[in-house]
Amino acid sequence: MSSQHSSQSPKPRVAVVFGGRSSEHAISVVTAGAVLRSIDRERYEVLPVGITAEGRWALAADEPDRMAIADRRLPAVTDLTDEESGSVLLPMDAGGREVIYTEPGAVPKALGEVDVVFPVLHGPYGEDGTLQGLLELSGVPYVGCGVLASAVGMDKEYMKRVFVSFGLPVGPYEVLRPAELRRDPAAARGRVLGLAERYGWPLFVKPARAGSSMGISKVEGPEALDAAIEEAQRHDPKVIVETLLRGREIECGVLEFEDGPRASVPAEIPPVSGYDFYDFEAKYIDSAQGIVPAALSEEETARVRELAVRAFEALSCEGLARADFFLQDDGSLVINEVNTLPGFTPISMFPRMWEQSGMSYEQLVDHLITTALNRSAGLR
Repeated sequence: MSSQHSSQSPKPRVAVVFGGRSSEHAISVVTAGAVLRSIDRERYEVLPVGITAEGRWALAADEPDRMAIADRRLPAVTDLTDEESGSVLLPMDAGGREVIYTEPGAVPKALGEVDVVFPVLHGPYGEDGTLQGLLELSGVPYVGCGVLASAVGMDKEYMKRVFVSFGLPVGPYEVLRPAELRRDPAAARGRVLGLAERYGWPLFVKPARAGSSMGISKVEGPEALDAAIEEAQRHDPKVIVETLLRGREIECGVLEFEDGPRASVPAEIPPVSGYDFYDFEAKYIDSAQGIVPAALSEEETARVRELAVRAFEALSCEGLARADFFLQDDGSLVINEVNTLPGFTPISMFPRMWEQSGMSYEQLVDHLITTALNRSAGLR
């Protein structure tokens, strides 16, 4: 792998940052492989930077074929790095973009400047505003949402609170905070039972700040509640409990353009045979396929796209996002969440929706990089 870069290079240099400390580490690696495979090497120079599950930033091999799920085995950053290798350091002042490589007992090496970062991290410590804040301090442009939208979009409770304040419809829910679960678990459990009493079983118990359906349990009755809360807390101390919304799962991609955000054609996630809901294995291991475009009326399609853009703007999103909805049996539309760094593997719904909207995966990657390069860091 090349570790040198001339600041005189006419090509913008893109650092693809992936992996990370969250439970979605493997999916981030898969996404990075797809992005690296699709970046136009005639237009851009690429620097792959992997973050191990322990949090070390390392130079990674530019070998996308090694980043795929193979024989149900999930890839990791350590598959692409030398465990004895050094660490990659981003610049810490806004005046420079020089990336440094350090090894124990050796003089630090300059790897050259980075023009833009393409983060494909999912979950905490990457999608939640932490990496975005680091890049803002460094003055390095990056793909995707800023600190505020990333942080709010990661936290399902505060995302719903913002949606409500903007007049967007959300479903019933309860939040179980870690302090309450430690201090008075019976009271927390009682609030969940009250939710079930009002709206019925089943309930969905989720980590409040996780994605890729990690740690989610479909709970059919009170006897399974404690185990579901415990499973959610393996991923996040804060837990959110949502009611079942009966209807169709609809998704819609949103991209930033010069004239404002635009929505893709919507997609539908149909029930998956053998699964209670659209969980991690259904999404990534058995590669369940959504329907693109969704079989909706013109009026329903227009409502989904309008609400997707409104949700994008409510969270102050930038770059890209995916809005997820339930089209209920009574015809009403409820927004479930917005994902600020949506799944970006070749089988993921976001690129598939944009492909059906006239933008190939390669064009999508290029559009995101170009949008980021044209955007300044800092307040905007």
